[in-house]
Amino acid sequence: MSDPTEPLPTTFVVPIFPLPDVTLFPQTFLPLHVFEARYRAMVADALARDRRLAVVRLEPGYERTYEGRPAVRPVAGVGHIVNWERLSSGRYNVLLKGLARMTIEQELPADTLYRLVRARRLDDVPAAGAVEPLVARIRAACGRLLKALDRPGDLLDGVLAAAQPPATIADRAAAAFLPDSTLRQELLETLAVDRRLERVSAALEGLVDELT
Repeated sequence: MSDPTEPLPTTFVVPIFPLPDVTLFPQTFLPLHVFEARYRAMVADALARDRRLAVVRLEPGYERTYEGRPAVRPVAGVGHIVNWERLSSGRYNVLLKGLARMTIEQELPADTLYRLVRARRLDDVPAAGAVEPLVARIRAACGRLLKALDRPGDLLDGVLAAAQPPATIADRAAAAFLPDSTLRQELLETLAVDRRLERVSAALEGLVDELT
């Protein structure tokens, strides 16, 4: 069984869970209710192996071939199942913790109901200059959003703490506040940390303007 504290290898094989509007960012948590037979089998097999699975976004028009192998975005989030509950119906409630971004290199032939891919880990591209002003903009916008939503101002102090890497702060803020699934996918595909911070801060400030 894999250790979620160890870095992912550069390449690996992982089952994919295609969904229309869901994004799994690194260092964030994603609850999922798994009810289709093929994905219940996927979760059962993942729990017996390394507890890893990838959440991939379905391409538009997936409805025509949903029961087969519809097209998916090549960049996805791979996560580790940190908690799960098997219901009496056979369904699962699972909690995924995002481990890394990945790109699908090849879909593998499989005798399983679900799909398996060979993937490559995608690493962040460090910022060329100082990013503290962008991080400050994100924290300030999150604070104003919490106030506008009448939520406690310190709700995200832990996940957006100064000890967190800037890339993680961008991902966690996007996961917590940004509802646009297309933008979230674009942010998942943005490896340059400074560019990601800029886009997240601008999107958060846009939400503040809308709400206030």
